Amino acid sequence: MEALDALLNRVSVPRLVEPAPNAAQREALFQAALRAPDHGQLRPWRFLTIEGAAREKLGELFAEAVQAKGDANQAALDKARAMPLRAPLLVVAIARLQNHFKIPQSEQRLSAACAAHGILLAAHAQGVGAMWRTGDLAYDNHVAKGLELAEGEEIIGFLYLGTPLSEPRTAPVLATADFVRAWGE
Repeated sequence: MEALDALLNRVSVPRLVEPAPNAAQREALFQAALRAPDHGQLRPWRFLTIEGAAREKLGELFAEAVQAKGDANQAALDKARAMPLRAPLLVVAIARLQNHFKIPQSEQRLSAACAAHGILLAAHAQGVGAMWRTGDLAYDNHVAKGLELAEGEEIIGFLYLGTPLSEPRTAPVLATADFVRAWGE
């Protein structure tokens, strides 16, 4: 697939089934992530892969986090447990924020987000379905602790990856004039 085609046609694919990306596809996903813009070459990212029974373990962690908020009913707990089962492979994209005299943490966070986007683009280019999800649990301290994030690390998102259950939708064509203006004319 041509790079411009991937950039113009990538869409989120929410319904994913087995098989997960194979080893060669995963290598391409992560190599694409490592090409993200990175001021100062800090490499302010890392990734966790979650698959198989580890998805159920993550579901339990999610349920614990929901329950800790104090207002969880059984339906909310069941929903939390089922979230990681929506795809055969999850990649947790993590920003590794560092104190740096020249590069603010906001730039590092953006770089980690670009790395996550690189995974999505590489997935699309290989015919792998992908969906970036966040939600409250991405920002939950209990979840961060359960995933063993270090101090200064933040979850950027959960990337769900697998085989599309059906043909991905067509990307909408947006009018660039709605978003781009010349300044100073």
